[in-house]
Amino acid sequence: MKNMHKKTYTILLGSLLTLGAAFQLAAQAPRKSPHEKVSATINGKTITIEYGRPYMKGRKIFGGLEPLGKVWRTGADEATTLASDADLDIKGLKVSKGTYALFTLPGESEWKLIVNKTAKQWGAFKYEESADLGRVAMDVKKTGAPVEQFTIKLESTGGNKGKLTLEWENTSASVPFTVH
Repeated sequence: MKNMHKKTYTILLGSLLTLGAAFQLAAQAPRKSPHEKVSATINGKTITIEYGRPYMKGRKIFGGLEPLGKVWRTGADEATTLASDADLDIKGLKVSKGTYALFTLPGESEWKLIVNKTAKQWGAFKYEESADLGRVAMDVKKTGAPVEQFTIKLESTGGNKGKLTLEWENTSASVPFTVH
């Protein structure tokens, strides 16, 4: 009986070590989509967005890979995050300084930017509308040329004002904001 317990223990320990090594290798595997941080300093305050940058790779993106009318994680992998040193006003939505998740609701001609209070979450798989701080309409236009890799831009537009722009495939969606 003692040998049987020792054998079971050895097998269990070996399995756990193998599983641990597999998780470690998976954690070190390169991401399919690179991640990036973009920042802007406006009115002396820093606004940073961290996101995954998937590639188009010949796929139809909006209305294909990403369905219209369905909440999108706005990038790849973890939810895109917005961190601000100051309170923001995003087209009328009051956003207190802190860190938030950003999602979008793409449509044929109208997009919504969603600011969600749960910053750390995986994509939109566990997205809960009840945690939304709010939603604002985005200005949408066609790009002059296809955008192969999803790109987020933050830019100062003068004084305490800025603009957040999302570009991918043939779409550019943007929204103005004010830093307080």
